[in-house]
Amino acid sequence: MTATGPVWDQIRQGHPPSAGRLGEVLSEDAVRLGDEGLAAARAQLAAQVLGAGPLEPYLADPSVTDVLVNGATGVWVDRGSGLVRVPCAVGDDAAVRRLAVRLAGSAGRRLDDTSPYVDGLLPGGVRLHAVLPPLAADGPHISLRVPRRVAPSLDELGSWGAFDALGLTVLRALVHRRVAFVVSGGTGSGKTTLLAALLGECHPDERLVVVEDVRELAVDHPHVVRLQARPANVEGRGEISLTALVRQSLRMRPDRLVVGEVRGAEVRELLTALNTGHEGGCGTLHANTSADAVARFEALGALADLGPAAVHAQLLSAVRVVVHVRRSAHHRYVDTVALLAPDDRGAPAVVPALSAVAGGMRRDRAWAALAALLQVDDGALR
Repeated sequence: MTATGPVWDQIRQGHPPSAGRLGEVLSEDAVRLGDEGLAAARAQLAAQVLGAGPLEPYLADPSVTDVLVNGATGVWVDRGSGLVRVPCAVGDDAAVRRLAVRLAGSAGRRLDDTSPYVDGLLPGGVRLHAVLPPLAADGPHISLRVPRRVAPSLDELGSWGAFDALGLTVLRALVHRRVAFVVSGGTGSGKTTLLAALLGECHPDERLVVVEDVRELAVDHPHVVRLQARPANVEGRGEISLTALVRQSLRMRPDRLVVGEVRGAEVRELLTALNTGHEGGCGTLHANTSADAVARFEALGALADLGPAAVHAQLLSAVRVVVHVRRSAHHRYVDTVALLAPDDRGAPAVVPALSAVAGGMRRDRAWAALAALLQVDDGALR
């Protein structure tokens, strides 16, 4: 009898598959397989029934950040230098669909013809997105975002070419002086990685309250409290939004309030918190350039019924610095460190203080103001 036969027998009897039950299925083959063979067979069966099947080796690879399945046509992974196609046999469209449905079930979500797309979190922190035909014309598609197991430090990011010694000094001072900031950038540009490294520079006595839609921040700090939003269930009930969690976080005595990604109406609560004594707050923001940060805040403010004037008034006193990251064909790096300051009309404007150039970062228009804000000795850095 094949291994899958007994597994399905257990499922039909109302027993969901588990690591223990899968071990029982193969126990009768222990003598034939031997200890090493039995362990390998159990691992393979667990990957097929409980895990990500043929994708499991890539999810276990610490260098992989993304795994993408385009139906039966192929699998691509990103190890930090862009997407590369890999030789991974996922089967036909029906096999990919079964894999997507199983992963959705592991995330506690539903994926079928009546609910043809899903966004959820797998055990272990992998973020899942899947979409079925006819929404995806070329077969089921699966996107997996793999969180970093260990957060790189600022020193490590610098050694990888994300910024030079001047950038390291400025970023470290940004945290130590408890200046409120946002890290902006496009998808996959390294916003979360940089924010985690910056939070690792916080004093060990500080209490960090981190609010996220999906847990992604891997922060190397002894006192981190994590709050994670909850989507509605299949009946449309039980949702806990980021807006609600930001409100709750303010009652938890945060020394620093961190919003993993500011993406909706929670921007109102964040700006309010940063304007009421919560120094050193921070988060990430999707934006194509640092100059787009203000327009992005305006758009998010509209979701919270805030007009541009209200957003401008709060933004100028809440956020002082924008750190913009960018991704090239070979690596991720800090493109700009900029000040948020009023322009001639009193509206917030993003003024570059450091800008990336070949070989490092150069001082820009707002450098003197930034150095004064961070109490950086410019003379010692030259």
